[in-house]
Amino acid sequence: ACSIPPHSLADQTVEVIEDYARRIAEALEVQGLLNVQFAVKTSDSGESQVFVIEANPRASRTVPFVAKATGVPLVKVAARVMVGATLAELRDEGLLTESKLPFRTGQGAHIAVKEAVLPFNRFPDADQVLGPEMRSTGEVMGIDRTFGLAFAKSQVAAGERLPEKGGVFFSLADRDKAQGRIAARSFVDQGFEIVATEGTAADFEAAGIPVTTRVAKLSEGTGRTAVDLIDDGAIDLVVNCPRGRGPRSDGDYIRAAAAANRIPLLTTAAAAVAAAEGILDRGNLDRRVKSLQEYLA
Repeated sequence: ACSIPPHSLADQTVEVIEDYARRIAEALEVQGLLNVQFAVKTSDSGESQVFVIEANPRASRTVPFVAKATGVPLVKVAARVMVGATLAELRDEGLLTESKLPFRTGQGAHIAVKEAVLPFNRFPDADQVLGPEMRSTGEVMGIDRTFGLAFAKSQVAAGERLPEKGGVFFSLADRDKAQGRIAARSFVDQGFEIVATEGTAADFEAAGIPVTTRVAKLSEGTGRTAVDLIDDGAIDLVVNCPRGRGPRSDGDYIRAAAAANRIPLLTTAAAAVAAAEGILDRGNLDRRVKSLQEYLA
């Protein structure tokens, strides 16, 4: 999933990314489209470092999303460049125009969110943890005036409707607990009840976040487990951040139960924060439907 403009990147980081992409394209003498994958590492002090993972002189599945979000016909422009046209000529023709959506936070009238469609409902025995391999079968786009509304729309389009009330289950790896606290606090403020495993519950309560129910591990064999609550309809959203791949663990059973009961499942703390923001904006702001042409006018 991704958003334009970037929702979680500082403008200074975006500037570094743009600079790296331009320098790579010029050094490789690319004529046409270039797909560059970046990773951004942010330290505890808030400083970000940008890494280039790979650069491929080809299109990617993100190109149609970027074209629709910005109003720039990237494929048509690239095809003309590949057969000899210059960018200056395409600007004179009016084919290459400025983006209708700046890549800077707060500078555009709308935000566009792309979400991957994952076919886990057709493969109920498959673990929903994502890895480096391509598993999505398509992509959808949500667009609105705030990130929260755009994200909520993208989830509906992908077949994952976010709940309006009820219980949210959290089971977080240590690395995800800081962001998890942000999401949990927002859910509590919106009237949701928090259900969590022992370790996550202790972390939340130490931060002043009330936990309604603590659940035992399946391996302990005592008390009600997350799977029991999911099967009983007491959970409306599952946030389960895996701690790594290995022998079948509690997380495997929890994710399988969520899939079997068609409960929305989030496997990163960042997605939980986005979901909380989406539910908040959906409840506080009026919902509108506008054509893409109206957004890009």
